[in-house]
Amino acid sequence: MKYTQLGRTGLEVSRLVLGTMNFGPLTNESDSHTIMDAALDAGVNFFDTANIYGRTAGKGRTEEILGTWFAQGGDRRDKVVLATKLNAYMGEGDQAWPNHHKLSALNIRRSVEASLKRLQTDYIDLYQFHHIDRATPVEEMWQAIDTLIAQGKILYAGSSNFPGWKIAQTNETAQRHGSYGLVSEQCLYNLVERRAEMEVIPAAREYGLGVLPWSPLAGGRLGGVLRKEREGTASGGRSGGGITDPAVRAQIQSYEDLLDKHGIDPGEAALAWLLTRPGVTGPISGPRTLEQLESAVRAVDLELSDEVLASLEEIFPGPGESPEAFAW
Repeated sequence: MKYTQLGRTGLEVSRLVLGTMNFGPLTNESDSHTIMDAALDAGVNFFDTANIYGRTAGKGRTEEILGTWFAQGGDRRDKVVLATKLNAYMGEGDQAWPNHHKLSALNIRRSVEASLKRLQTDYIDLYQFHHIDRATPVEEMWQAIDTLIAQGKILYAGSSNFPGWKIAQTNETAQRHGSYGLVSEQCLYNLVERRAEMEVIPAAREYGLGVLPWSPLAGGRLGGVLRKEREGTASGGRSGGGITDPAVRAQIQSYEDLLDKHGIDPGEAALAWLLTRPGVTGPISGPRTLEQLESAVRAVDLELSDEVLASLEEIFPGPGESPEAFAW
């Protein structure tokens, strides 16, 4: 496994992040534990989850599965850089009760205590805002975060799904108040969806945030979906199953043909491409099976040739940085 520092911090993390979103809804507890053991054996030390994960199995279920894994001992907790998130409504029923979601100081305090209990740990390494909260002052968010850091309940704060301007606002506010600020941004970023290159990634790099791309396979589109369709093994993904748009199918077919020509697995190529991108700490791979984890681990050592990189750029051209992306 290869390691790097998370943004401007001294924290060393693996260049592959184990995403746990499937643990509970699609992967049972026993298999989830097996995958986490295998990830640790492979040198993956960065695990990402969220308080809302496990919805279909029950909100918080995924954190509970990590908690029972940590409880087995064997230095599991000490070896893992643990990241979780808050923002979503965690109460019962469909109607959101006031102060049971978003980023008020009250909900930040409530959410971290609940996550610590489910995770069976006394601290969280990276506590992430899962989405922006337009109603809560940034000063209030930092007051709550700084209190938790002082209490030893969290070590670092990060963001997820923040636009570039919000990253700037949040860290400028932190600097004015003597807070350390955000150290990471978890954003939607892959070969198919490259709009993060316009402003999010430049802002993250400017403020010293490590970029953690989620959905690196574009919901399955970049994992050999057309080949799997022909073989009858397609299972769909977050957004990639059942591609019906002719232009999109042609683009994905060109992608699969290119990698077939070079003998490269499509899913591994998608992860390896992200590892070449400036500012990227490591993509978040969310395996449902042990085989998917093993494929993701192989991607860390996959070096794409200049020829392949140039061809990928032709198939999936990026928008470029702002303002050149849309102005002279």
